[in-house]
This record gives sequence, C-alpha cells and structure tokens, in this order.
Amino acid sequence: MGGEAHNSSGLPPFILTGLPGMETSQHWLFLLLGVLYTVSIVGNALILFIIKEEESLHQPMYYFLSLLSLNDLGVSFSTLATVLGVFCFHLREISFNSCMSQMFFIHLFSFMESGILLAMSFDRYVAICNPLRYSTVLTDAHVMWMGVCVFFRSFCMIFPLPFLLKRLPFCKANVLSHAYCLHPDMIRLPCGDITINNIFGLFIVISTFGLDSALILLSYVLILRSVLAIASREERLKTLNTCVSHLCAVLIFYVPMVGVSMAARYVRHAPKYVHTLLSLVYLFVPPVLNPVIYSIKTKEIRRRLHKILVGTKI
Repeated sequence: MGGEAHNSSGLPPFILTGLPGMETSQHWLFLLLGVLYTVSIVGNALILFIIKEEESLHQPMYYFLSLLSLNDLGVSFSTLATVLGVFCFHLREISFNSCMSQMFFIHLFSFMESGILLAMSFDRYVAICNPLRYSTVLTDAHVMWMGVCVFFRSFCMIFPLPFLLKRLPFCKANVLSHAYCLHPDMIRLPCGDITINNIFGLFIVISTFGLDSALILLSYVLILRSVLAIASREERLKTLNTCVSHLCAVLIFYVPMVGVSMAARYVRHAPKYVHTLLSLVYLFVPPVLNPVIYSIKTKEIRRRLHKILVGTKI
C-alpha cells in the first residue's frame, strides 16, 4: 500500500494478529481460549436459565444479574468468530465493514457492562441504606427502564465511532494488534487528522467508564457509612456479604481495563504479545468469572446448579 491513501470504500481487508513472536505456541492458546469460551457461554446461559426457573430469584438484584449475563454472552459472541479463526484456522483477513461491526459491538457491550454494574451498585445502595423503600424504588418497571437507559446510553455513545473512522483516508499497512477489532487499535491506521476522533473517544470514556466508576465508588462509600452505623458486628458482616459478588464483578471488570490502559501508556517497549495477552484478559475475564462468582456466592443458584448437575449425571 505504501503511502497511497484509500478511503473506506476502497480499503483492502484488515489483517488480524494472534500472538506476535509466539506463533508456534498459538495452538495451545487456542485450546485455552476454547475452554474459556465454553465456560463463559455455558456459565452465563445457566445463570439465565436458573434465574428464569427459580421463583425466589425473581427480584431486582437477579434481574440485573440476568442483564449482566446477557451482556457477557454478547461480549463472548462478538469476538468468537475472529479469535477462533485467527488462533485455530489462521484466518487473519477481515473486511473493513466487518471490522467496523465487530468494533461497534465489542465497545457497545463493554459500555453496557459498566452501566449494568452501576445499576447493580444502586440496587445494593437502596437495599442497605433505604431497605424500607426498596420494593417501591426498584419495581420491575423501574428495573426495565434502567436496563433500557443503559442500552441507549451505550448505543448513542458508540454509534458515531464507525462514521468518524469511515471519513478518514487510510494509507498505512492495515495490520491490527489483536485478533479482533478495537477502536484504539484502528485509530492508529488512518493518515488523516484524527483530532476529532481522539477528542470524542476521550469524551465517551470519561462519560461512561469514568462517571460510572466514580458513582460506584460513591455508592460504596455511602453503603460503608450505613453499615458502620449498625451496632452488631455479625449484622455488619452479614450486610457486607451481600455486596461481595458485585464488588468482585466490579474489580474483574475495571482492574484489567486499567491494566491495559497503563500498559499501553507506560510499558510501550514490552513485547507485543504482552499487550495482546492483557487485552485478552480484559475481554475474557469478566464473562468467565462473573457466573462462577455468582454461582459460588448465591445459595439459590448453587442449589439449582447442583440439581442440574446431579440430574444430568443420573
């Protein structure tokens, strides 16, 4: 391609990347990723099935968990085709429009996960700080509208990105750094002015991840203040225990994200496969661990899961 510029309509396919410098070990990573995809898809599907079937779980906290599981399934399916294609079948080419679509859905589900975690923190805040108003504040209709708002906020934030990219000329080698398409990766490729893209990208990160994480932190400060006012130590621990699963979900979502950002900014000279592995951790850890955490910490889910496993064995 050299220095010749192409607009999006005449652009050759993008080239996806597996693990640079570790091509001979990629079949082992494929086996690991296959296991992780299986755990994620089966685990989240089981969570949805159990919540649907178990009457005692028909309450706001578990409706939000259903949204989280649905979103995690979306994350898994949005990367499944290209990741397995690259690591298993060595299919590295992807068309411009397919790459744009994948980028859109990966970031959409990522923003939605942040919003769902914020909604879950609000659920915990109301349950602990205003328990008498819980049933009136978090009605089924309110939960539904919160879910709709999370979706539309995420959709509106991510919708302009493909169009902002499509307007730019491309004149560099169209080689991506991952086995899937991400906006920070694609924005390096155009040879035009990307100032607007960078400003808008910073805006949506601050107004989603930044705002959500700050509000989640605030909710837990208020929860902690309320818990410390409880006289009984046993009751304090029992109350805090209801937040453990959500806190774990928040940590496994935000910590890998911060790790990827810090590595991109401060560890630029590390081998390329380090950045690729960190990015895989960011996309794979939450969908895999969320159903595991909630299965371990929720007695009703654990009991129903045991029934399913025992029934299958018989």
